Amino acid sequence: MMIDDKNFTKYLSRQEIDLAVSEIAQRINVDYAGKEVVLICVLKGAIVFTADLVRHLTIDTEVEFVRLSSYGKARTSSGTVTIVKDIQADIRGKHVLILEEIIDSGRTLKFLYDRLKSSGPASVEIVSLLDKASKRVVEVNVKYVGRTIDDQFLVGYGLDLEEHCRNLPDIYYLKYPN
Repeated sequence: MMIDDKNFTKYLSRQEIDLAVSEIAQRINVDYAGKEVVLICVLKGAIVFTADLVRHLTIDTEVEFVRLSSYGKARTSSGTVTIVKDIQADIRGKHVLILEEIIDSGRTLKFLYDRLKSSGPASVEIVSLLDKASKRVVEVNVKYVGRTIDDQFLVGYGLDLEEHCRNLPDIYYLKYPN
C-alpha cells in the first residue's frame, strides 16, 4: 500500500487487533470487578483503541481524555511533553487506567503517570495495545499489553502519519523508509 509515496505493508490485521483488545478487556474485567475505574484515553492516537476496549468491558467505567504532545509533526519524540488538554474528573480514590495505542520511549507515559499519581488515585496502571519495549528510554510499568512489537513506524488503527491514516482498520508498517 502506498501512502504519501511511502510503501506500507500490513503488520496486524483487524482480526488480530480485535483479539488483542478482547484479551486485554478480559483481564481488566477480572482485575477491576466492583471497583471505581476511570479510563484515561491519550488523544489522539488511542481513541480507536479506547472505543473498542470500552465495548469489550463489562465493568462500569468513567472515560476521560488527555492530549499530550511530544512529537509535533515529526516521526520521533522530541523528549519534551506538553499538556494540550487535561482531564476533568476528580480521580482521588479511584482506579485509573491510562490507555495508549503505542508506547516507545516511555517519556510521555512517565510524565502522565507521575502527574496522575500525584492526584491521589487508588491506583494508576498503563494499558497499551502496542509496546515497543526495545525503544524504552525511561522505566514505565505497562500492566496490560496487547502485543510487544519491533521498532517500526506504524500507521492505522489510530496511529498516524502526519495526522493521516488513523482511520485504517489494520495496522501497517513502513516497508522502505523514504
